[in-house]
Amino acid sequence: MSKSKSYKTSIDLDIETREQIIALLNQQLADTFDLYSQTKQAHWNVKGAQFFQLHELFDQLAAGLLVHVDTIAERATALGGLAMGTARMSAAASRLSDFPADVVGSSETLGAVVSRYADLAATTRVAIETSDKLGDADTADLFTGVSRDLDKSLWFLEAHLQA
Repeated sequence: MSKSKSYKTSIDLDIETREQIIALLNQQLADTFDLYSQTKQAHWNVKGAQFFQLHELFDQLAAGLLVHVDTIAERATALGGLAMGTARMSAAASRLSDFPADVVGSSETLGAVVSRYADLAATTRVAIETSDKLGDADTADLFTGVSRDLDKSLWFLEAHLQA
């Protein structure tokens, strides 16, 4: 987001706090949108004995991420900022590792997806703390909901890898 561009809002957070929160939201937006696209990559290409179950699971998880993408973007704009959420913007700003194009086997795909979900879950917990320290309980609550869903998704994913 251009540092000089913000829109007036009656939300009672000062401009400096809002700018910090908007930057935090846009970083999480980039990472979450990237995880969505990587989850769809896994959905389209997974192969192996667990194909159907994983194909369906990855699609459900991706749909859940899209809800969070929209919520995160809308919070950035509600605070007077711009949501930086195109695929190219997200790819340029994402902190997640690229999804390996040659990974298609069930176990390998699960491992790659688990790793990226865990990374986003960790940065989301940091975003909760940061929002809270900046006095924005609403954004902290938004990220708490995202965190809870990411942890549940990790449970679903990791259950396939456990004996």
